Amino acid sequence: MQRRTFMKGTLAGSTIAVAISAGLLSPRTVLAAWPKSAFGAKNVQDALSGLFGSADNTPSGDIQIKAPDIAENGAVVPVSVTTSIAGISSIAILAEKNASPLTANFELASNAKGYVSTRIKMGKTSDVIAVVKAGGKAYSARKNVKVTIGGCGG
Repeated sequence: MQRRTFMKGTLAGSTIAVAISAGLLSPRTVLAAWPKSAFGAKNVQDALSGLFGSADNTPSGDIQIKAPDIAENGAVVPVSVTTSIAGISSIAILAEKNASPLTANFELASNAKGYVSTRIKMGKTSDVIAVVKAGGKAYSARKNVKVTIGGCGG
């Protein structure tokens, strides 16, 4: 390891440690815009209202949800959302029958492509709902995902 690289890394790490200990950096600052009411909601309507200010959305064929028809392990269900709607600002993924239906919300830059991929947790068989916000309006699509218990089709 070169001495100069080592010194830069040590200085950067020390600076961050001092900032954290002084209270200049904290998780509360980073999560200031976190929509707590939306993630804590107990149904889809309340989650959408907490996230977008309204639960109104229009079903759209321009949103595709890629998820397994049967998920053998509800703890890790892969979900991808793709959309061709122009001017998107966010994509939210909800699992309708979860205790807290909002599983993910992605805020996108104005020049971002309409694609997100993640893994969500599903407690039981239900619809996975993708809600895309574009131009001040919300559009949605649904896909039913069957969650089996122990991979036995239950």
